[in-house]
Amino acid sequence: MDIQSLITHARQVRRDIVTLIYKSGIGHPGGALSIADILTYLYYCEVDLTQAKRGKVVMSKGHAVAAQYALLHQFGLVDEKEFSTFRQIDSRLQGHPSIKTLPQVDATTGLLGQGLSVALGMAAAKRLRGEPQRVFAILGDGEMHEGQVWETLQQAAHMRMDNLVAVIDYNGFSSHDPVNEVINLEPLAEKLRCFGWHVLELHNGNDMHQVFDTFQLIHHLRGKPILVLAHTVKGAGVSYMENNGDWHSKTPTSEQFNQAMEELA
Repeated sequence: MDIQSLITHARQVRRDIVTLIYKSGIGHPGGALSIADILTYLYYCEVDLTQAKRGKVVMSKGHAVAAQYALLHQFGLVDEKEFSTFRQIDSRLQGHPSIKTLPQVDATTGLLGQGLSVALGMAAAKRLRGEPQRVFAILGDGEMHEGQVWETLQQAAHMRMDNLVAVIDYNGFSSHDPVNEVINLEPLAEKLRCFGWHVLELHNGNDMHQVFDTFQLIHHLRGKPILVLAHTVKGAGVSYMENNGDWHSKTPTSEQFNQAMEELA
């Protein structure tokens, strides 16, 4: 798919994220918007939802699931009529991914720090079965404060799991607060390389041209697991949400919703 088409799809993903959260009255827009471009690329270029044996996406930062639902809506797996049921009892659209209600989310997540371990298991199973597709794990930067993540980084490198791709959505916030004021992660890229991973720094994870070029490189890397350190903007695409920790978990008013729709037109 060409880059301009991906940009168009990502813009619609953003509109659907904001719409879903506005209609349901609850959700986490900031972290969903920051990962929208990367997730759009993955679903259109790396994951074929029509195939039984396919690439997988594990949304370890499960509170950003609105972005995943927006992509599944584009592929006809979620109906817009369901948007208002987001995070409601008995809805398919739970507040974190659940394979019981919507198997296409690939993994049930929510407790931060566990998704990379799940993805490692999936990647190991694929290697045992001789399946060539990769498994992508989407982590928040705040998750890098969790010890289980670092245990899995060691294990994946030891196993030379080169069909595993971790993506860190480095939007600079751990919930509402600056991530490096909670616990400083730097020098993060250097630490990850020392753990035995190929590390690709994506300097603007909200620029589809950079997203496309960076992820194309993963097809040439072998022998180690791959990590994309994606510098993004929390709330990207909606001016009043950008780099604003208040929008980690918040619902727009009708006026704010209309402004967002104008900005994303």
